[in-house]
Amino acid sequence: MDLKNVLLLGGSGFIGGWIASALSDNGVRVTIPTRHRENTKQLTMLPTIEMVEADIHDPETLVQLMRGQDAVINLVGILHDHDSRLPYGRGFAKAHVQLPETIVAAMRRSGVRRLVHMSALKADGKAPSEYLRSKGDGEAVIRAAMNDLEVTIFRASVIFGPGDSFLTTFGKLARMLPVLPLGGGSALFQPVFVGDVSRAMVDSLSRRETIGQTYELCGPKTYSLRELVAYTASVVGKPRRIIDLGTGGWAYFQAGLLWLLPNPPMSPDNLRSMEVDSVTNGTMNYPGWQPTPLEAVAPSYLSPAELTQCRLDRYRLRAGR
Repeated sequence: MDLKNVLLLGGSGFIGGWIASALSDNGVRVTIPTRHRENTKQLTMLPTIEMVEADIHDPETLVQLMRGQDAVINLVGILHDHDSRLPYGRGFAKAHVQLPETIVAAMRRSGVRRLVHMSALKADGKAPSEYLRSKGDGEAVIRAAMNDLEVTIFRASVIFGPGDSFLTTFGKLARMLPVLPLGGGSALFQPVFVGDVSRAMVDSLSRRETIGQTYELCGPKTYSLRELVAYTASVVGKPRRIIDLGTGGWAYFQAGLLWLLPNPPMSPDNLRSMEVDSVTNGTMNYPGWQPTPLEAVAPSYLSPAELTQCRLDRYRLRAGR
């Protein structure tokens, strides 16, 4: 890998930890801005990683962070915004649209040209949900900068792996509840392993042919949400009856209640996102893409027999062992 310094935005999150680890393994110096450095101690243990307390939404701060960097990776995204409005709330606008605008402007001022941006599968300014609309508008900002910046865009389906908030949430619910009411059970997904996502994004940094391209990252198999919940419940040793609430009033009633929780597993906007199946036809796969099956990874961090090994498994999976 020719790059020596990378600015990783959103690096303290789920995907960010895997990408930081992969970059560190390649000897790349990684700068990760964060608002709360004390919450990211596990990343500071990785060699070549520097955590910096900073507000990346401040244009001048972002320009300074980019000085001396060879590339920028943007992973910033949020799943929920309580400021619901059309076309999307202020939280979605800030994270998904305004930040990409600030990133592009800061790159032009600082002279950094290489950008890898994480969007979302089915992101579109006319999509049914605030999340997908804001992601689509943010992607449009990045795409418009391709004439003077070296940009690669990734659009992933739902991402799973140790530390996720997807299958892990279903597992917790299965342990707590004797019956699982489920809205949007027929929605389709191609879950993709976080290790595959991180490897593709890091690999793209050193491949000139990926510049100007958009890639869709999906797993090898399509599942309905109901199938995923049933599988997860089985793996955690708590098979449950699933009551499919469909996509109508009862589903939105449940989502509205869950949305009130501190870390909501579902929101009305999530249901609207599921009106569009999160699947791909394979025409925009990353070069050499060979995704890991869900069943090859999920038991390693969901199964009761493996819980005590979860942290070790996480490091092994990141290292590809």
